[in-house]
Amino acid sequence: MSLRTILTFPDPVLRKKAIKVTEFDESLQGLIADMTDTMYDAPGVGLAAPQIGESIQLIVVNASQEADGRDTLVMVNPEIIEKEGSQVDEEGCLSVLDLTASVKRSKKITVSYQDKTGQSLEMTAEDRFSVILQHEIDHLHGVLFIDHLSTLKRALYKKKIKKMMAAKQ
Repeated sequence: MSLRTILTFPDPVLRKKAIKVTEFDESLQGLIADMTDTMYDAPGVGLAAPQIGESIQLIVVNASQEADGRDTLVMVNPEIIEKEGSQVDEEGCLSVLDLTASVKRSKKITVSYQDKTGQSLEMTAEDRFSVILQHEIDHLHGVLFIDHLSTLKRALYKKKIKKMMAAKQ
């Protein structure tokens, strides 16, 4: 398929709540293929549709256990239905340039979702994979990982981005 442009903070599309997918048609399949190609090319371990300007509830993640493996998991209309424990892990984001930070998330989650054909499924994820899913699902609600940081860290990052944007003009 084709590579899509990944939107970056502060693009307003990243703050919109994504709408539910109701049509599991050829157009959706093409978008899934584009997102998968874009994620691996970036390279990233997950990508949400809003990150490429599509405000729908769709994420793709690399579920492979191997460092260079590719096992794409497609989740349509994902919803976290159960959370357990907590953990702190280092996160970065393809839409949040030049920043990684420690973020507190649930250690174990259960997600209900539909696959690319519309079949309803559930999955339980733990540890790092749980973090990835929570991060991507946050995108569908207009939440970025910087929203989980302290007010000071978030303010410093926003100031840095403003300087970067001003330098480009």
